[in-house]
Amino acid sequence: MALALPRPHRDDVRIAVGGLLGGVLLWALGLHPRVPSAPVVLWAAPWAPLVPLAVTAACEPLRRIRPRLGLLAGTLALAADTVTVGNIATVVLYTDLMYAAVLYGTPSSARRIPWITGLLTVLGGVVPAALWRDPAALLIGVGIGVVALAPAATGWVVRDHRDAAEAARLRAEQTALLAEMDRTQAVTAERARVARELHDMVAGRLSAIAIHSTAALSLDDPRTSRDALRVIRENSVDGLAEMRRLIGILRDSGGDLEPAATPTLDGLAALVEGARAGGLDVRLEAGHGRVPAPVELAAYRIVQESLTNALKHAAPGPVRVALRQAGGTLHIQVTSPYRPGDTSRAPGSGSGLIGMRERVTLLGGTFAAGPEAGRWTVRAGLPLTEGASP
Repeated sequence: MALALPRPHRDDVRIAVGGLLGGVLLWALGLHPRVPSAPVVLWAAPWAPLVPLAVTAACEPLRRIRPRLGLLAGTLALAADTVTVGNIATVVLYTDLMYAAVLYGTPSSARRIPWITGLLTVLGGVVPAALWRDPAALLIGVGIGVVALAPAATGWVVRDHRDAAEAARLRAEQTALLAEMDRTQAVTAERARVARELHDMVAGRLSAIAIHSTAALSLDDPRTSRDALRVIRENSVDGLAEMRRLIGILRDSGGDLEPAATPTLDGLAALVEGARAGGLDVRLEAGHGRVPAPVELAAYRIVQESLTNALKHAAPGPVRVALRQAGGTLHIQVTSPYRPGDTSRAPGSGSGLIGMRERVTLLGGTFAAGPEAGRWTVRAGLPLTEGASP
């Protein structure tokens, strides 16, 4: 079964047809590079130049699909053309076959053909000049260089530029892919951070609402009920406002939300007042100075989560919140009453310890939580670096 050749490129077919028609026109006009009486003309028939011309033109459709086969057949046709009166179109078509063999051929062909043509160019000039002792014989080498070496070198240069452009395109695609992966990871990390913040906020607000609603239902005192309902309303409104902001961030992918205020350490007093309204005996010792915004937000959330845990889990007694700066670190300590039989506050028990630890880890700080001398203690150390991110 014969092996079917791929379909030639339409531009190659156009080159073949144009070269053949141009060569026929030159032949019809009698324009030949040699005269019939020249010594090299061994085939002096008037129609003889048309045979190499037709073979070379027939090789043009192979310049992309079978470049080496086209070059081999074209070389034989060019050799036959040299023993006739010749046709310029045959030479021009052959130079195109040489160029295509380097540009579209295999990498090994692209490396070898320029070296081979260069060697033939040197030998074609030096050997005849040495044998005939005539400097004019060097022109033979010049002719070989124009017909073979020049198109081969041009094809090698074009191929090298094409390969470099392809490598640059691949590198650009890889860079774009890595950038997209980094962006996706950054978005995922930011959404996880916002989700933790949403958890901290919702847990605190709902705990306060639950405690005050229980007080309003259990005590038959109009004043107590009004105070409890006022605290419930304040926590509900504030909680809804923060939920809208955080859920908007989770939903948004364009980053065009309006700037929103984030909690700061200046809000610790209000946070403590809310915990006191919920029935906690909270004592605040804030000895911190100016801290970077990421550290400020993380510290606020740690205190907020710790007070929420105390509301839900702590035994009756005073809760102490202390913040101080020392050695380039913001130290946070929250202690609350704890008895061995109290509700568990181990990681994963819903007490927010995992979220607090993640916040501190992202900032490169230290975190520890657990029972200590009959009290539950949360300790965190946050480095005061401007480059930290929450």
